[in-house]
Amino acid sequence: MRCGVIIGLLATALAACQSEPTKEQVGTVAGGVLGGVLGAQIGGGTGRTVAIVAGTLAGAYLGNRIGKSMDEKDRMKAAQALETAPTGAPTTWRNPDTGATYTVTPTRTYQEASGPCRDFTTQAVIDGKSENVKGTACRQPDGTWKAA
Repeated sequence: MRCGVIIGLLATALAACQSEPTKEQVGTVAGGVLGGVLGAQIGGGTGRTVAIVAGTLAGAYLGNRIGKSMDEKDRMKAAQALETAPTGAPTTWRNPDTGATYTVTPTRTYQEASGPCRDFTTQAVIDGKSENVKGTACRQPDGTWKAA
């Protein structure tokens, strides 16, 4: 079962390489990977496999929902938060078209060879449901931020 989940996530990631990935694809893959990593840290023994699979599925679902709801203006505001907000300082906005509310909080800033990177949390309230996703993004040479 674990192999099936991993193969599914890899297929989604590879399919996204053929053309510009959609918001849902990016969110699903990022959420799935992060959920799997968290599951691996929580579980132990035979329960570890279950925790990894559950974390991967839950993360993929939440990442998909957040990615699907974010439009270009939301991504610009998230990038602005990563660029300017001090570590630990939340940046919140509401999308007037979708009604979704987002809060991005940088949680750690560090330097890579390619430039600065930031760990962050995103809290999204979509259709009245609160969802949280953790991620990492690095500044690209052109000044944009890309999820790592």
